[in-house]
Amino acid sequence: MGIVAGLDSSPDFTRIVVCDSDTGAVLRQGYAPHPLESPEGGGRPADVDPQAWLLSLGEAAGGGLLEGVQAIGVSAQPNSVVPLDAQGNTVRPAMVGGDKRSQVAAADLIDALGGREAWARAVGSVPQAAQPVTKLRWLVRSEPEAAARTAVLLQAHDWLVWQLLGRPARRTTDRGGASGTGYWSAATGGYRPDLVELALGHQVMLPEVIGPADAAGTTPEGLLISAGTGETQAAAFGLGIGLGDAVVSLGASGSVMAVHPEALVDQYGMITSLADATGMHLPVVTTLNAVRTLRGAAELLGTPDLESLSELAMKSTPGSHGLVFLPYLEGERTPNLPHTAGTLAGLRRESMRPEHLARAAFEGMLCGLADALDVLRGRGVDVRRVFLLGAAAELPAVQAAAPALFGTQVVVPQSADYAAIGSARQAAWALGASQGTLDPRTPPVWQGAVAQVLEPGEELAVGQAVRQQFVSVREQTHPGALRV
Repeated sequence: MGIVAGLDSSPDFTRIVVCDSDTGAVLRQGYAPHPLESPEGGGRPADVDPQAWLLSLGEAAGGGLLEGVQAIGVSAQPNSVVPLDAQGNTVRPAMVGGDKRSQVAAADLIDALGGREAWARAVGSVPQAAQPVTKLRWLVRSEPEAAARTAVLLQAHDWLVWQLLGRPARRTTDRGGASGTGYWSAATGGYRPDLVELALGHQVMLPEVIGPADAAGTTPEGLLISAGTGETQAAAFGLGIGLGDAVVSLGASGSVMAVHPEALVDQYGMITSLADATGMHLPVVTTLNAVRTLRGAAELLGTPDLESLSELAMKSTPGSHGLVFLPYLEGERTPNLPHTAGTLAGLRRESMRPEHLARAAFEGMLCGLADALDVLRGRGVDVRRVFLLGAAAELPAVQAAAPALFGTQVVVPQSADYAAIGSARQAAWALGASQGTLDPRTPPVWQGAVAQVLEPGEELAVGQAVRQQFVSVREQTHPGALRV
Protein backbone atom coordinates (compact mmCIF):
# COMPACT_ATOMS: atom_id res chain seq x y z
CA MET A 1 0.00 0.00 0.00
CA GLY A 2 1.22 3.48 -0.89
CA ILE A 3 0.06 6.80 0.51
CA VAL A 4 -0.68 9.80 -1.68
CA ALA A 5 -2.07 13.27 -1.10
CA GLY A 6 -4.28 15.58 -3.11
CA LEU A 7 -4.63 19.26 -2.46
CA ASP A 8 -7.21 21.65 -3.83
CA SER A 9 -6.46 25.37 -3.68
CA SER A 10 -9.90 26.92 -4.20
CA PRO A 11 -10.67 30.65 -4.20
CA ASP A 12 -11.27 30.60 -0.43
CA PHE A 13 -9.28 27.76 1.13
CA THR A 14 -6.89 24.86 0.73
CA ARG A 15 -8.09 21.32 1.39
CA ILE A 16 -5.73 18.35 1.56
CA VAL A 17 -6.72 14.69 1.64
CA VAL A 18 -4.28 11.85 2.29
CA CYS A 19 -5.41 8.62 0.66
CA ASP A 20 -4.55 4.96 0.28
CA SER A 21 -3.16 4.78 -3.26
CA ASP A 22 -4.81 1.40 -3.93
CA THR A 23 -8.39 2.04 -2.78
CA GLY A 24 -8.73 5.82 -2.49
CA ALA A 25 -9.81 5.55 1.15
CA VAL A 26 -9.26 8.91 2.87
CA LEU A 27 -6.84 8.49 5.78
CA ARG A 28 -6.33 12.09 6.92
CA GLN A 29 -7.52 15.56 5.98
CA GLY A 30 -6.30 19.13 6.38
CA TYR A 31 -7.89 22.51 5.84
CA ALA A 32 -6.90 26.18 6.00
CA PRO A 33 -8.55 29.37 4.72
CA HIS A 34 -6.75 31.66 2.35
CA PRO A 35 -5.55 34.82 4.14
CA LEU A 36 -7.20 37.14 1.64
CA GLU A 37 -8.44 40.64 2.23
CA SER A 38 -11.82 41.43 0.73
CA PRO A 39 -11.99 44.41 -1.60
CA GLU A 40 -14.17 47.42 -0.78
CA GLY A 41 -17.78 46.33 -0.77
CA GLY A 42 -16.87 42.73 0.12
CA GLY A 43 -16.73 39.73 -2.17
CA ARG A 44 -13.76 37.87 -3.53
CA PRO A 45 -10.79 39.89 -4.72
CA ALA A 46 -9.93 39.86 -8.41
CA ASP A 47 -6.19 40.14 -7.65
CA VAL A 48 -4.39 37.82 -5.23
CA ASP A 49 -0.78 37.53 -4.11
CA PRO A 50 0.08 33.88 -4.94
CA GLN A 51 2.08 33.68 -1.72
CA ALA A 52 -1.28 33.52 0.05
CA TRP A 53 -1.84 30.13 -1.57
CA LEU A 54 1.47 28.86 -0.21
CA LEU A 55 0.73 30.17 3.29
CA SER A 56 -2.63 28.39 3.26
CA LEU A 57 -1.04 25.19 1.91
CA GLY A 58 1.55 25.21 4.70
CA GLU A 59 -1.11 25.69 7.35
CA ALA A 60 -3.34 22.94 5.92
CA ALA A 61 -0.39 20.52 5.83
CA GLY A 62 0.69 21.23 9.41
CA GLY A 63 0.86 18.71 12.23
CA GLY A 64 2.58 16.00 10.20
CA LEU A 65 -0.34 15.57 7.79
CA LEU A 66 1.95 14.58 4.91
CA GLU A 67 4.05 12.09 6.88
CA GLY A 68 4.63 8.95 4.79
CA VAL A 69 3.17 10.51 1.62
CA GLN A 70 4.95 9.39 -1.57
CA ALA A 71 3.24 11.59 -4.16
CA ILE A 72 1.14 14.75 -4.27
CA GLY A 73 -1.39 15.96 -6.83
CA VAL A 74 -2.44 19.60 -7.07
CA SER A 75 -5.65 21.19 -8.29
CA ALA A 76 -6.54 24.86 -8.09
CA GLN A 77 -9.12 27.40 -9.09
CA PRO A 78 -9.60 27.73 -12.85
CA ASN A 79 -9.33 30.90 -14.93
CA SER A 80 -6.33 32.22 -13.01
CA VAL A 81 -3.31 33.97 -14.51
CA VAL A 82 0.05 34.28 -12.75
CA PRO A 83 2.26 36.54 -14.90
CA LEU A 84 6.00 36.16 -14.29
CA ASP A 85 8.99 38.12 -15.51
CA ALA A 86 12.09 36.55 -17.09
CA GLN A 87 13.55 35.84 -13.62
CA GLY A 88 10.41 34.02 -12.42
CA ASN A 89 9.08 36.82 -10.21
CA THR A 90 5.43 37.85 -10.33
CA VAL A 91 5.02 41.12 -12.21
CA ARG A 92 1.71 41.79 -10.46
CA PRO A 93 -0.75 39.84 -8.29
CA ALA A 94 -2.46 36.85 -9.88
CA MET A 95 -5.69 37.61 -11.72
CA VAL A 96 -8.35 35.17 -10.58
CA GLY A 97 -12.04 34.32 -10.76
CA GLY A 98 -14.92 35.65 -12.81
CA ASP A 99 -13.24 38.96 -13.53
CA LYS A 100 -15.92 41.30 -14.92
CA ARG A 101 -13.25 43.93 -15.60
CA SER A 102 -12.43 41.97 -18.74
CA GLN A 103 -15.85 42.02 -20.41
CA VAL A 104 -14.88 44.70 -22.92
CA ALA A 105 -11.60 42.89 -23.58
CA ALA A 106 -13.53 39.69 -24.37
CA ALA A 107 -15.66 41.50 -26.96
CA ASP A 108 -12.52 43.06 -28.48
CA LEU A 109 -10.83 39.68 -28.86
CA ILE A 110 -13.91 38.12 -30.46
CA ASP A 111 -13.96 40.86 -33.08
CA ALA A 112 -10.17 40.78 -33.57
CA LEU A 113 -10.19 37.13 -34.69
CA GLY A 114 -13.31 37.43 -36.82
CA GLY A 115 -16.17 36.38 -34.56
CA ARG A 116 -17.36 33.64 -32.22
CA GLU A 117 -17.14 30.84 -34.78
CA ALA A 118 -13.49 31.66 -35.52
CA TRP A 119 -12.61 31.30 -31.83
CA ALA A 120 -14.63 28.12 -31.44
CA ARG A 121 -12.74 26.55 -34.33
CA ALA A 122 -9.39 27.81 -33.07
CA VAL A 123 -9.50 26.67 -29.44
CA GLY A 124 -12.96 25.20 -28.76
CA SER A 125 -14.25 28.19 -26.81
CA VAL A 126 -15.28 31.81 -27.23
CA PRO A 127 -13.52 34.43 -25.04
CA GLN A 128 -15.31 35.21 -21.80
CA ALA A 129 -14.42 37.74 -19.13
CA ALA A 130 -13.00 35.09 -16.79
CA GLN A 131 -10.66 33.39 -19.26
CA PRO A 132 -6.89 33.92 -19.08
CA VAL A 133 -6.64 35.05 -22.72
CA THR A 134 -9.14 37.82 -22.02
CA LYS A 135 -7.34 38.90 -18.86
CA LEU A 136 -4.19 39.31 -20.92
CA ARG A 137 -5.95 41.77 -23.23
CA TRP A 138 -7.22 43.66 -20.16
CA LEU A 139 -3.67 43.76 -18.76
CA VAL A 140 -2.33 45.37 -21.94
CA ARG A 141 -5.03 48.03 -21.85
CA SER A 142 -4.95 48.75 -18.10
CA GLU A 143 -1.38 48.01 -16.98
CA PRO A 144 0.86 48.21 -20.06
CA GLU A 145 4.10 48.22 -18.06
CA ALA A 146 3.18 44.96 -16.29
CA ALA A 147 2.10 43.47 -19.61
CA ALA A 148 5.42 44.41 -21.22
CA ARG A 149 7.39 42.76 -18.39
CA THR A 150 5.42 39.50 -18.59
CA ALA A 151 7.65 36.73 -19.96
CA VAL A 152 6.00 33.57 -18.58
CA LEU A 153 2.35 32.66 -18.06
CA LEU A 154 1.24 30.11 -15.45
CA GLN A 155 -2.11 29.21 -13.90
CA ALA A 156 -2.66 28.68 -10.19
CA HIS A 157 -2.03 24.92 -10.18
CA ASP A 158 1.01 25.32 -12.47
CA TRP A 159 2.52 27.89 -10.10
CA LEU A 160 1.90 25.74 -7.02
CA VAL A 161 3.48 22.68 -8.66
CA TRP A 162 6.47 24.80 -9.70
CA GLN A 163 6.87 26.10 -6.15
CA LEU A 164 6.63 22.62 -4.60
CA LEU A 165 9.40 21.46 -6.95
CA GLY A 166 11.65 24.34 -5.93
CA ARG A 167 11.10 26.60 -8.98
CA PRO A 168 12.96 24.50 -11.58
CA ALA A 169 13.76 25.78 -15.07
CA ARG A 170 11.15 23.42 -16.50
CA ARG A 171 7.57 24.59 -16.02
CA THR A 172 4.67 22.25 -16.76
CA THR A 173 0.91 22.10 -16.91
CA ASP A 174 -1.66 19.49 -17.91
CA ARG A 175 -4.04 19.38 -20.85
CA GLY A 176 -7.07 19.97 -18.61
CA GLY A 177 -5.74 23.25 -17.26
CA ALA A 178 -4.36 24.32 -20.62
CA SER A 179 -7.73 23.80 -22.30
CA GLY A 180 -9.31 26.56 -20.21
CA THR A 181 -6.84 29.28 -21.15
CA GLY A 182 -8.28 30.33 -24.49
CA TYR A 183 -4.92 29.78 -26.22
CA TRP A 184 -4.63 25.96 -26.23
CA SER A 185 -6.79 23.70 -28.38
CA ALA A 186 -8.20 20.47 -26.97
CA ALA A 187 -8.83 19.32 -30.56
CA THR A 188 -5.23 19.66 -31.74
CA GLY A 189 -3.47 19.28 -28.40
CA GLY A 190 -1.34 22.35 -29.07
CA TYR A 191 -0.93 25.97 -28.08
CA ARG A 192 -1.93 28.89 -30.26
CA PRO A 193 0.92 31.35 -29.57
CA ASP A 194 -0.61 33.72 -32.13
CA LEU A 195 -3.62 34.14 -29.83
CA VAL A 196 -1.37 34.95 -26.89
CA GLU A 197 0.28 37.60 -29.06
CA LEU A 198 -3.13 38.85 -30.19
CA ALA A 199 -4.10 39.35 -26.56
CA LEU A 200 -0.82 40.38 -24.92
CA GLY A 201 1.04 41.99 -27.79
CA HIS A 202 4.12 39.76 -27.64
CA GLN A 203 5.20 36.15 -27.27
CA VAL A 204 5.85 34.57 -23.86
CA MET A 205 7.03 31.24 -22.48
CA LEU A 206 4.18 28.80 -21.88
CA PRO A 207 4.38 25.71 -19.65
CA GLU A 208 4.99 22.33 -21.24
CA VAL A 209 1.80 20.26 -21.42
CA ILE A 210 2.49 16.79 -19.99
CA GLY A 211 0.34 13.66 -19.99
CA PRO A 212 -2.28 12.71 -17.37
CA ALA A 213 -0.07 10.05 -15.73
CA ASP A 214 3.20 11.95 -16.09
CA ALA A 215 5.08 13.41 -13.16
CA ALA A 216 5.92 17.10 -13.17
CA GLY A 217 9.01 16.22 -11.18
CA THR A 218 10.38 15.00 -7.88
CA THR A 219 11.38 17.11 -4.90
CA PRO A 220 14.90 16.80 -3.42
CA GLU A 221 13.31 14.71 -0.66
CA GLY A 222 12.02 12.22 -3.24
CA LEU A 223 8.36 13.27 -3.19
CA LEU A 224 6.76 12.83 -6.60
CA ILE A 225 4.55 15.69 -7.83
CA SER A 226 2.03 14.77 -10.52
CA ALA A 227 0.94 16.96 -13.42
CA GLY A 228 -1.78 18.83 -11.53
CA THR A 229 -4.99 20.07 -13.13
CA GLY A 230 -7.82 22.54 -12.84
CA GLU A 231 -10.39 22.28 -10.09
CA THR A 232 -13.17 21.29 -12.51
CA GLN A 233 -11.17 18.44 -14.02
CA ALA A 234 -10.00 17.24 -10.61
CA ALA A 235 -13.56 17.12 -9.26
CA ALA A 236 -14.72 15.10 -12.28
CA PHE A 237 -11.82 12.69 -11.77
CA GLY A 238 -12.57 12.44 -8.06
CA LEU A 239 -16.21 11.59 -8.77
CA GLY A 240 -15.08 8.87 -11.15
CA ILE A 241 -17.33 9.91 -14.03
CA GLY A 242 -16.91 8.25 -17.40
CA LEU A 243 -18.55 7.93 -20.79
CA GLY A 244 -22.33 8.28 -20.46
CA ASP A 245 -22.04 10.48 -17.36
CA ALA A 246 -22.81 14.17 -17.05
CA VAL A 247 -22.34 16.48 -14.07
CA VAL A 248 -24.84 19.24 -13.34
CA SER A 249 -23.44 21.73 -10.85
CA LEU A 250 -25.84 24.00 -8.96
CA GLY A 251 -24.14 27.20 -7.92
CA ALA A 252 -25.44 30.74 -8.30
CA SER A 253 -24.93 29.97 -11.98
CA GLY A 254 -25.10 26.44 -13.33
CA SER A 255 -22.86 24.24 -15.43
CA VAL A 256 -23.27 20.97 -17.26
CA MET A 257 -20.27 18.90 -18.31
CA ALA A 258 -19.89 15.40 -19.67
CA VAL A 259 -17.13 12.99 -20.62
CA HIS A 260 -16.73 12.63 -24.39
CA PRO A 261 -14.10 10.88 -26.52
CA GLU A 262 -13.39 13.88 -28.74
CA ALA A 263 -13.24 17.66 -28.64
CA LEU A 264 -16.36 19.49 -29.78
CA VAL A 265 -16.48 22.62 -31.91
CA ASP A 266 -19.65 24.65 -31.41
CA GLN A 267 -20.01 27.53 -33.87
CA TYR A 268 -22.42 29.32 -31.53
CA GLY A 269 -19.99 29.30 -28.63
CA MET A 270 -22.33 27.63 -26.15
CA ILE A 271 -19.93 24.73 -25.57
CA THR A 272 -16.52 25.24 -23.97
CA SER A 273 -14.41 22.32 -25.14
CA LEU A 274 -12.20 21.38 -22.21
CA ALA A 275 -9.87 18.41 -21.85
CA ASP A 276 -10.27 16.23 -18.76
CA ALA A 277 -7.66 14.75 -16.42
CA THR A 278 -7.58 11.31 -18.05
CA GLY A 279 -6.95 11.89 -21.76
CA MET A 280 -10.62 12.29 -22.67
CA HIS A 281 -12.61 15.48 -23.22
CA LEU A 282 -14.96 17.45 -21.02
CA PRO A 283 -17.36 19.70 -22.97
CA VAL A 284 -19.04 22.25 -20.68
CA VAL A 285 -22.19 24.31 -21.11
CA THR A 286 -22.96 27.10 -18.64
CA THR A 287 -26.16 28.81 -17.57
CA LEU A 288 -26.10 32.12 -15.71
CA ASN A 289 -29.17 31.39 -13.62
CA ALA A 290 -29.33 28.45 -11.24
CA VAL A 291 -29.49 28.91 -7.46
CA ARG A 292 -29.74 32.69 -7.93
CA THR A 293 -33.19 31.90 -9.42
CA LEU A 294 -34.19 30.15 -6.21
CA ARG A 295 -32.82 32.92 -4.02
CA GLY A 296 -34.75 35.51 -6.01
CA ALA A 297 -37.97 33.50 -5.62
CA ALA A 298 -37.34 33.09 -1.88
CA GLU A 299 -36.94 36.85 -1.47
CA LEU A 300 -40.08 37.53 -3.49
CA LEU A 301 -42.16 35.03 -1.51
CA GLY A 302 -40.70 35.99 1.86
CA THR A 303 -39.35 32.53 2.69
CA PRO A 304 -36.33 32.72 5.01
CA ASP A 305 -34.13 30.19 3.17
CA LEU A 306 -34.04 27.71 0.32
CA GLU A 307 -35.16 24.86 2.55
CA SER A 308 -38.37 26.76 3.28
CA LEU A 309 -38.81 27.54 -0.43
CA SER A 310 -38.44 23.84 -1.19
CA GLU A 311 -41.01 22.94 1.45
CA LEU A 312 -43.43 25.46 -0.07
CA ALA A 313 -42.82 24.14 -3.60
CA MET A 314 -43.61 20.58 -2.50
CA LYS A 315 -47.16 21.74 -1.71
CA SER A 316 -47.69 22.29 -5.44
CA THR A 317 -47.75 19.63 -8.16
CA PRO A 318 -45.61 18.95 -11.26
CA GLY A 319 -46.31 21.68 -13.79
CA SER A 320 -46.83 24.32 -11.10
CA HIS A 321 -50.54 24.59 -11.91
CA GLY A 322 -49.72 25.92 -15.37
CA LEU A 323 -47.00 28.42 -14.41
CA VAL A 324 -43.86 28.43 -16.58
CA PHE A 325 -40.83 30.40 -15.44
CA LEU A 326 -38.00 31.25 -17.85
CA PRO A 327 -35.31 32.03 -15.26
CA TYR A 328 -33.21 34.49 -17.26
CA LEU A 329 -32.87 36.93 -14.39
CA GLU A 330 -29.28 37.97 -15.18
CA GLY A 331 -29.55 37.58 -18.93
CA GLU A 332 -28.47 34.14 -20.10
CA ARG A 333 -25.65 32.28 -21.83
CA THR A 334 -27.64 29.17 -22.78
CA PRO A 335 -29.45 30.31 -24.82
CA ASN A 336 -27.24 33.30 -25.67
CA LEU A 337 -29.50 36.13 -24.48
CA PRO A 338 -27.18 38.45 -22.53
CA HIS A 339 -29.63 41.35 -22.30
CA THR A 340 -32.93 39.56 -21.76
CA ALA A 341 -35.02 39.24 -18.60
CA GLY A 342 -36.97 36.42 -17.00
CA THR A 343 -40.49 35.49 -18.05
CA LEU A 344 -43.42 34.16 -16.02
CA ALA A 345 -46.11 32.66 -18.26
CA GLY A 346 -49.39 30.86 -17.63
CA LEU A 347 -50.78 33.15 -14.95
CA ARG A 348 -54.40 32.43 -14.07
CA ARG A 349 -56.35 33.29 -11.00
CA GLU A 350 -56.10 29.73 -9.68
CA SER A 351 -52.33 29.55 -10.27
CA MET A 352 -51.52 32.76 -8.39
CA ARG A 353 -50.48 31.07 -5.19
CA PRO A 354 -47.10 31.07 -3.44
CA GLU A 355 -46.59 27.31 -3.68
CA HIS A 356 -47.10 27.31 -7.47
CA LEU A 357 -44.62 30.14 -8.00
CA ALA A 358 -42.12 28.36 -5.74
CA ARG A 359 -42.50 25.15 -7.76
CA ALA A 360 -42.18 27.10 -11.03
CA ALA A 361 -38.86 28.53 -9.83
CA PHE A 362 -37.45 25.04 -9.23
CA GLU A 363 -38.81 23.69 -12.51
CA GLY A 364 -37.57 26.73 -14.43
CA MET A 365 -34.06 26.41 -13.02
CA LEU A 366 -33.92 22.69 -13.84
CA CYS A 367 -35.44 23.15 -17.31
CA GLY A 368 -32.75 25.74 -18.04
CA LEU A 369 -30.13 23.14 -17.11
CA ALA A 370 -31.98 20.54 -19.19
CA ASP A 371 -31.56 22.95 -22.12
CA ALA A 372 -27.82 22.83 -21.46
CA LEU A 373 -27.92 19.02 -21.40
CA ASP A 374 -29.75 19.10 -24.74
CA VAL A 375 -26.96 21.21 -26.25
CA LEU A 376 -24.53 18.40 -25.42
CA ARG A 377 -26.91 15.65 -26.51
CA GLY A 378 -27.50 17.51 -29.77
CA ARG A 379 -23.77 17.26 -30.49
CA GLY A 380 -23.70 13.50 -29.97
CA VAL A 381 -22.72 13.38 -26.29
CA ASP A 382 -24.12 10.28 -24.60
CA VAL A 383 -25.90 11.13 -21.31
CA ARG A 384 -27.32 8.14 -19.43
CA ARG A 385 -26.69 9.33 -15.89
CA VAL A 386 -26.49 12.78 -14.28
CA PHE A 387 -24.46 13.58 -11.18
CA LEU A 388 -26.09 16.51 -9.36
CA LEU A 389 -23.70 18.63 -7.29
CA GLY A 390 -24.07 21.60 -4.94
CA ALA A 391 -25.88 22.26 -1.69
CA ALA A 392 -29.16 22.81 -3.57
CA ALA A 393 -28.99 19.21 -4.84
CA GLU A 394 -30.07 18.12 -1.35
CA LEU A 395 -33.36 20.06 -1.50
CA PRO A 396 -36.44 17.80 -1.78
CA ALA A 397 -37.98 19.98 -4.51
CA VAL A 398 -34.85 19.54 -6.65
CA GLN A 399 -34.69 15.80 -6.10
CA ALA A 400 -38.41 15.38 -6.79
CA ALA A 401 -38.26 17.14 -10.16
CA ALA A 402 -34.76 16.58 -11.58
CA PRO A 403 -34.96 12.94 -12.78
CA ALA A 404 -38.14 13.47 -14.81
CA LEU A 405 -37.06 16.84 -16.23
CA PHE A 406 -33.61 15.55 -17.17
CA GLY A 407 -35.11 12.31 -18.47
CA THR A 408 -32.51 10.08 -16.88
CA GLN A 409 -31.16 8.63 -13.64
CA VAL A 410 -29.88 11.28 -11.22
CA VAL A 411 -27.09 10.60 -8.73
CA VAL A 412 -26.61 12.90 -5.72
CA PRO A 413 -23.15 12.14 -4.29
CA GLN A 414 -22.43 12.51 -0.62
CA SER A 415 -20.67 15.77 0.14
CA ALA A 416 -16.88 15.33 -0.11
CA ASP A 417 -13.75 17.13 -1.27
CA TYR A 418 -13.91 15.68 -4.79
CA ALA A 419 -11.35 18.05 -6.29
CA ALA A 420 -8.80 17.09 -3.61
CA ILE A 421 -9.70 13.41 -4.03
CA GLY A 422 -9.26 13.70 -7.80
CA SER A 423 -5.85 15.28 -7.26
CA ALA A 424 -4.86 12.41 -4.98
CA ARG A 425 -6.05 9.89 -7.58
CA GLN A 426 -3.88 11.63 -10.17
CA ALA A 427 -0.92 11.38 -7.76
CA ALA A 428 -1.57 7.65 -7.30
CA TRP A 429 -1.67 7.20 -11.09
CA ALA A 430 1.62 9.05 -11.62
CA LEU A 431 3.23 7.14 -8.75
CA GLY A 432 2.10 3.76 -10.10
CA ALA A 433 3.15 4.64 -13.65
CA SER A 434 6.61 5.70 -12.44
CA GLN A 435 6.99 2.41 -10.55
CA GLY A 436 5.67 0.30 -13.43
CA THR A 437 2.69 -0.99 -11.42
CA LEU A 438 0.02 1.02 -13.31
CA ASP A 439 -0.62 1.47 -17.02
CA PRO A 440 -0.10 5.16 -17.90
CA ARG A 441 -3.10 4.85 -20.21
CA THR A 442 -5.50 3.60 -17.50
CA PRO A 443 -6.18 5.44 -14.23
CA PRO A 444 -6.40 3.52 -10.95
CA VAL A 445 -9.81 2.21 -9.96
CA TRP A 446 -10.89 3.75 -6.66
CA GLN A 447 -13.95 3.34 -4.50
CA GLY A 448 -16.93 5.16 -6.01
CA ALA A 449 -18.59 8.11 -4.34
CA VAL A 450 -21.28 7.25 -1.79
CA ALA A 451 -24.44 8.54 -3.41
CA GLN A 452 -28.23 8.66 -3.46
CA VAL A 453 -29.68 7.36 -6.75
CA LEU A 454 -32.94 8.82 -8.07
CA GLU A 455 -34.87 7.26 -10.97
CA PRO A 456 -37.42 9.05 -13.20
CA GLY A 457 -40.00 6.35 -12.51
CA GLU A 458 -43.68 7.00 -13.09
CA GLU A 459 -43.15 10.79 -13.15
CA LEU A 460 -41.16 10.64 -16.40
CA ALA A 461 -44.13 11.31 -18.72
CA VAL A 462 -45.38 14.18 -16.56
CA GLY A 463 -41.88 15.65 -16.29
CA GLN A 464 -41.35 15.53 -20.03
CA ALA A 465 -44.70 17.29 -20.55
CA VAL A 466 -43.55 20.04 -18.16
CA ARG A 467 -40.29 20.26 -20.07
CA GLN A 468 -42.08 20.58 -23.40
CA GLN A 469 -44.24 23.38 -22.00
CA PHE A 470 -41.06 25.21 -20.93
CA VAL A 471 -39.58 24.76 -24.43
CA SER A 472 -42.81 26.02 -26.00
CA VAL A 473 -42.79 29.21 -23.92
CA ARG A 474 -39.08 29.73 -24.64
CA GLU A 475 -39.67 29.40 -28.39
CA GLN A 476 -42.62 31.78 -28.29
CA THR A 477 -40.64 34.33 -26.29
CA HIS A 478 -37.20 33.88 -27.88
CA PRO A 479 -37.72 32.04 -31.19
CA GLY A 480 -34.66 30.20 -32.42
CA ALA A 481 -32.48 31.34 -29.53
CA LEU A 482 -31.35 27.83 -28.57
CA ARG A 483 -29.69 26.08 -31.49
CA VAL A 484 -28.89 22.42 -30.87
